[in-house]
Amino acid sequence: MDSDHLLSTTRAVRRKLDLDRPVEDEVLADCLRLATQAPTPGNAQSWRWLVVREQSVKNEIGALFREIGTAYLEMMTEKAGDAAKDGPIARNIASGQHLIDVIERVPVFVIPCLQGRPEGGNEDLSVFYGGIFPAVWSFQLALRSRGLGSTLTSYHLRRETEAARILGIPDGFTQVGLLPVAYTTVPDFKPAPRAPIEEIAFVDHWGSPLR
Repeated sequence: MDSDHLLSTTRAVRRKLDLDRPVEDEVLADCLRLATQAPTPGNAQSWRWLVVREQSVKNEIGALFREIGTAYLEMMTEKAGDAAKDGPIARNIASGQHLIDVIERVPVFVIPCLQGRPEGGNEDLSVFYGGIFPAVWSFQLALRSRGLGSTLTSYHLRRETEAARILGIPDGFTQVGLLPVAYTTVPDFKPAPRAPIEEIAFVDHWGSPLR
């Protein structure tokens, strides 16, 4: 796949995950190997990756995901008012609800973790989370190039301690999300609507647009 096409069409996939097609271990391993080539602060390589396949474990994590996600979408729907009935906001809510409804059926969960716990101000936090998010994105790109989809979710992090107990994650590690992983039910995706660069990128001083 052409790199520009890969970068512009790697979507957050929820509705178009194939819930019935198995995901091979070797495919996941290849994608994780590529992910760990991402930059890491000080070459710390403090990431850990938990691949969850066992149905009973997915059921327990899925129950947390559903409880928190449902409450969140209810709040967002109420906040959006009439805009939640039609248009892009309605589609986003429906997409999120679909994933909540089927979460336990997704073939694989991948939970990226970092050694340590976040602390400090913006500078410290940017270094901490910057130690894994480039790798998470590389993992998602590698999945996409092989016909799989994913989306980075965070619902279960509201109950991170309970999730850690279910998953056997030891103290001193931070979960940074959950990626439901599956093959996609469509062969390709399109670039998403985005604001023009001239409106969001500046030169030298804030407000001086990039032309």
